[in-house]
Amino acid sequence: MEIQLWREILSPYDLAVKELVVKFEHLILEYRNQGLYSPIEQVTGRVKTIASILDKAQKKNVMVHEIEEKITDIAGVRIICQFVEDIQKVVEIIRQRTDMEIVSERDYINHMKDSGYRSYHIIVWYEVQTTKGSRKIHVEIQIRTLAMNFWSTIEHSLQYKYKMNIPDHVRDKLTNVANAIISLDNEMSSVRSEIMDAQISSQIHTSLVADILNNIQNLYRVTNKREVQKIQDEFYRIYELDDIDQLRRFGRELDVIAEGYRAQSIADEE
Repeated sequence: MEIQLWREILSPYDLAVKELVVKFEHLILEYRNQGLYSPIEQVTGRVKTIASILDKAQKKNVMVHEIEEKITDIAGVRIICQFVEDIQKVVEIIRQRTDMEIVSERDYINHMKDSGYRSYHIIVWYEVQTTKGSRKIHVEIQIRTLAMNFWSTIEHSLQYKYKMNIPDHVRDKLTNVANAIISLDNEMSSVRSEIMDAQISSQIHTSLVADILNNIQNLYRVTNKREVQKIQDEFYRIYELDDIDQLRRFGRELDVIAEGYRAQSIADEE
């Protein structure tokens, strides 16, 4: 197959990955903007290299003309969660979406591979729009915790180094690490509620401070500079108290002042 033809084949897969990464990243943003805990911590994506596709086709005895039909992970999206409990929530989010159709699911969380690999895999049909019309292609979505992803990254590197024949002593160490990661995920789950509360509080604090500073900046453009300086000094005084309730009160009062000057809409009008 000519290189140029490969580029044409892989282009829709690249588009699908980029679109899905943006969609899941926006989902994270939606949760955080609403002051909610996001079950998704981060999202990455990739399209397999030609060499990787050919290697897999060879191992699975797939003919070149069958690659798009029989290799379902040419496009891949990886969703990273903080806690094991978040994985099932992400699975449910994907099941409820109307912009993708689930083809199959594989639960390697509750049914860990012999190697120690743990992750949740979902194959979906996803439709993209190209210059040649719409294309419905397979995308593999992997969902795992940060700890699982660490193990998988190391194991993948070792598989590459040893050409899929990892020595027994190295494999034993990988198994030990996999068991340690299970313990780590379990320990993290035991303090999940405390961590979630802390992160939500941090997000609310960050958003509140950003809104206040935005109002102060907009007021600076439309009102007396000395008055704005007083407001800014009061903000710094309250900020140093590290009292979220007082910061909220100050934010509400500032909203009223800004509304009086129509300062809140300045950024939208520019």
